[in-house]
Amino acid sequence: MLSEQAIEACVRWACEQEVLAPKPGNVNPFSAGHQMAVTDFLKSANAIAPVMAKPGLSIGERIYQSIQATRKVVDCNTNLGIILLFAPLCNAVQQCQDFDELTTALKRELQKLTIEDARFCYQAIRIAEAGGLGKSEQQDLSQEPTVTLREAMLIAVNRDTIARQYVYNYAEVFHIGLQQLTAAIKSGEGVEWATAFAYLNFLACVPDTLVIRKQSREHAQAVTNKARDIISAMNKKYSLKNMTSDLIAWDNDLKKRAINPGTTADLTAATLLLFAFQQAFASNRISVPRCIERTALSR
Repeated sequence: MLSEQAIEACVRWACEQEVLAPKPGNVNPFSAGHQMAVTDFLKSANAIAPVMAKPGLSIGERIYQSIQATRKVVDCNTNLGIILLFAPLCNAVQQCQDFDELTTALKRELQKLTIEDARFCYQAIRIAEAGGLGKSEQQDLSQEPTVTLREAMLIAVNRDTIARQYVYNYAEVFHIGLQQLTAAIKSGEGVEWATAFAYLNFLACVPDTLVIRKQSREHAQAVTNKARDIISAMNKKYSLKNMTSDLIAWDNDLKKRAINPGTTADLTAATLLLFAFQQAFASNRISVPRCIERTALSR
C-alpha cells in the first residue's frame, strides 16, 4: 500500500508535469493563457497534494477541501477538473496493495458515492467559479442535489468527458491516456513530450467538451482534426519534439481565439497520476526530482 507521503508526491508530480508539458491551447512553459500562468498551477499543485493524500476523507470531502485549499493560493480556476478526476483515484489507491487492483478499487469507490458527496462537489464547483459549465434541466449546479454524485455525473455524461469517467470507470484515461503515455516513454520520449503525445491522442479521439460548451462542436471537431494531422506528421518525423515550432504556432492560434481544450488537459493530468501510482507501486517510491529534471523543455 502506498504511504500518504508517496500519494502526495504522486499528486504533486502529476500536476506539475501536466502544466510543464507543451500542450497547445493550455497554459504551458511556452506561453501563459486564459489569464493564468504556470506559477498559478504550481501553487495549486502544492495546495491540493496534501489534501488528496489525506486518509479518511470521502470523495466529496476531498473535492471540497481541495478547492478550498486552491482558492487560498490563487484567485482563478486552475484545477477543478483535475480535482474532480483525482479525488476518486486517490480514494481508490488508498485501498490497493498493487497497481493492478486500482480499476476494481476505483469502481467500488464510484459505486459508493452518495448524495452528500454530490453536495460537497456542488459547493466546490460554486467556489471554483468555473466557466463554461452551462445549465441543466436536471440537478443543475445552482441547486441542491437530490441524487448521488455518480447519478449526477450520469446526467451529464453526454456533455462532459469528466462525468463520463465517473460512469465508465475512467476507461478513456486508462485505455487512451495511460497506454499512449507509456508507449511514448518506452520509445524514448522525455516525460514532457510523452505527456504532450498523450494529450494529442486524447484530442484526436475525444472532442474536447469544454470547447464544445464554450464555442461549438464544430470548433471542437476542428481541434480534433488538427491533433490527428499533427500525430500523422509526427509519425514521419519520428518524434514530437521535432515538431516544436508547429506546436507553438498552433498554441498561439488557439489562444488568440480563446479556445481552451481544458477538459483534455485534465484527462492528461489524471493519466500522469495513474503513471505515477504505477511507478510508485513498482518501486515502492517515486523519484520525483529525477522525473521533474526531465521536464525542462528545449527551446
